[in-house]
Amino acid sequence: MDVISLVGIIAALFIVISLSEPLADRTRLPYTVVLALIGGLIGSGAIYLAEHRRDFIGLPMAIEIFEFSIRSNVFLYVLLPTLLFQVALGLNLRRMADDWVPILVMAVLAVVVATFTIGFALTPFTTLPLMACLMLGAIVATTDPSAVVSIFRNIAAPQRLTRIVEGESLLNDAAAIALFGFFLTFVMLGVPNPTLQDALVGFPILIFGGAGVGWILARICIALFAILSRFPRAQVSLTVALPYVTFLVADRLLGVSGVIAVVMAGMTLNFLGPGRLSPVNWSNLREVWDVLAHWAGALIFLLAALLVPRLLGDVQLRDLGLIGVVVLAAIAARVFMLYVVLPLLTAMRLSPRVDRPYRVAILWGGLRGAVTLALALAVTENLSVPAEIRREVGILATGFTLFTLLVQGTTLRWIISFLGLDKLSQLDRALSNQVIAVALQNVREEVANTTKRHELSHDIVRSEAKRFAERLDGAMEKAEGVDEIPDRDRITLGLVALAGRERDMILDTFREQLISARLAEQMLSDADRLIERTRTGGRDQYRMAGRMSLVRGRWYGFAIFLHNRLRMSRLLARMMADRFEILLNQRLILRDLHSYIDGKIRRIHSKRVADLLHELLRRREEETQSALDGLRLQYPGYAEEIERRFIRRTSLRLEEREYDILYQDGLIGRELFTTLKQELGEKRKRAEARPALDLAVQKTELVRQFPLFANMDEERRVRLAQALKARYVQPGEVLMRKGDIPREVYFIASGAFEVEVAGQKSQLGRGEMFGQLALLSRKIRRTQVTALSHSTLLVLDEARFRRLLQRNKTIREAVRESAKQRGLKTELLNMPE
Repeated sequence: MDVISLVGIIAALFIVISLSEPLADRTRLPYTVVLALIGGLIGSGAIYLAEHRRDFIGLPMAIEIFEFSIRSNVFLYVLLPTLLFQVALGLNLRRMADDWVPILVMAVLAVVVATFTIGFALTPFTTLPLMACLMLGAIVATTDPSAVVSIFRNIAAPQRLTRIVEGESLLNDAAAIALFGFFLTFVMLGVPNPTLQDALVGFPILIFGGAGVGWILARICIALFAILSRFPRAQVSLTVALPYVTFLVADRLLGVSGVIAVVMAGMTLNFLGPGRLSPVNWSNLREVWDVLAHWAGALIFLLAALLVPRLLGDVQLRDLGLIGVVVLAAIAARVFMLYVVLPLLTAMRLSPRVDRPYRVAILWGGLRGAVTLALALAVTENLSVPAEIRREVGILATGFTLFTLLVQGTTLRWIISFLGLDKLSQLDRALSNQVIAVALQNVREEVANTTKRHELSHDIVRSEAKRFAERLDGAMEKAEGVDEIPDRDRITLGLVALAGRERDMILDTFREQLISARLAEQMLSDADRLIERTRTGGRDQYRMAGRMSLVRGRWYGFAIFLHNRLRMSRLLARMMADRFEILLNQRLILRDLHSYIDGKIRRIHSKRVADLLHELLRRREEETQSALDGLRLQYPGYAEEIERRFIRRTSLRLEEREYDILYQDGLIGRELFTTLKQELGEKRKRAEARPALDLAVQKTELVRQFPLFANMDEERRVRLAQALKARYVQPGEVLMRKGDIPREVYFIASGAFEVEVAGQKSQLGRGEMFGQLALLSRKIRRTQVTALSHSTLLVLDEARFRRLLQRNKTIREAVRESAKQRGLKTELLNMPE
């Protein structure tokens, strides 16, 4: 085939792709189903014209176009890495982390269950060996839930449920392809059954080896971003190469799972990339990958569908019966996961409750697609596989895929409608009415101002105003019908609107380049959780979700361990710096939301509801301010540096806006505008650099502010700071237990602690110390001290503490005072006078 024919074929395929999307919308069929139907028709036409050696509408290259065939390697090495990498790049990993258990179970466990269910169900009805049946089960186990996900989004299904289905779509592809490669090896070698040792050793190496390769190559790519910081197109080009290099290195060079490697590389870049790229460059990168994945997904489906007539060329009646067995076994495996495993996870509080209509939609929406056809094609082209296995696998996998597309895919939207999932709930209808009413009121004000500025004809204005007033009155009547809804739901409506506005303000902050993409994604993840929980649980869940955004994440405990035990402070410093920046921006956003309540929500809801929203918002402000104050106490001076950085970035953004206005108004020329923008870019680069959170410097500052050390000169304070160890404590952590041998003294730099002695409880706070009496009296501790909040302690061992006592009269007086409060005689304490 010459280059001209190849170019013509590619152009024709992209024309088909461009027309398929509007056709799918018009016919209300899933996009993948339309691609499959068109591809099947083209493939059938290709076979007919190729057999009869006829031109198509007189084009000289028609025969070459219809004889065009594509091999499985094009799917596996060109299109599939692109598709998998973009899906991994677009996942909200922080929100998925909340549901990692159901995602892994529904993806990995579902693939394993389907593989073995289909494999063992086929064995009694076919002469294929068990390994071949299991290989076929792995081929058809992967699902393509894009149809059900798109419908879920259109019908406003719960975000958490949609997220679980999306996560499953990525991981089940990786798991199924890894299983397929494992079983294919045994089929090719002619081994009828693998040993348990082969399975236990070989399969984990495939999975974890692939994950390791993907992580390492993604980290190398991220490191190269710093070298290419001034070349955004070069950064995007590097990411385009990353999935292909990863796949080839893993699959061909190291013999591990290339699919797992690509997925891990995409997830690593997703998690770490926003912190290494500017917001504009990261947005451009995501847009490029969205387009590439759209093309790859459409091409992989269309080209696979072209092969369907060829794969089904010699189908027999007996094969139809085997296809029926595969269909029933696959549905049974899916039913087991949705009606047994998923309710069990819900009972264990590891998964959200999935109502029966949604389970039916997920069951019927488990379509198979291009990945299944590509794997089947790989088997049919593999000459190391026996001919009978190649034939059966090609026919059964293709027939099963056609059943899911032509039967399930074409009826899925009808099933959704029959289940009532396409109808808005009462709460959603009320919210819709309010949104329309508020929008029309704002439109009326804008139209009135526009007509005044343009001095339009009075009669025309009055006529149109009358028509618009009738529409507005109707919308207001519907909105006022919300009075029939219980007050609890009315408050929920207001909170959902408030949370939605909070999310929009976070996006505005990101667009203004006031926060990085990485921190913006984290804040947006918290906002999504706020919206989701508020819709389902009202004000109680709103408060709970707001507090969850202030909770230090799961990695915080690990960072504390690294700092306290191994003296590795880099992770803790980064997490605390991120927390400073997020809390500062969140506090500003919460303050601005009060004007939104007065300007928007109060116009629809009653004053009482608006006042309640103000109160709930003030509570979140107080909790945020309290968390920020706690950080200020732990890290004095650092918050001020972050605030100065915020002001500098804001001023630069406002300066840039002024230059844009002057240029658009023609007051400055292009050369001057370009020069000003370049100078501004250099200033922004310097302002973007976040001040480093040096824990050692912060420890010195804590010592300087400690009341007990106030009378020390600066030189002694510096030496003391070097001797003290900073220890960060989480709520509930026990610092001292009864019966412990005393070895250290603790100074409370921030936080609160509960002290229990002989059944009596008291509290200690900032500026106080504990542990000194047991250490000096050389008695086994009878006291238990427990942290009540996130706290910072300065710790001194016995030898250094005794030297401190000798030099510092204030410390000696504090020890004597604490002994008197405990009823201990000071002469029993082994301390200098």
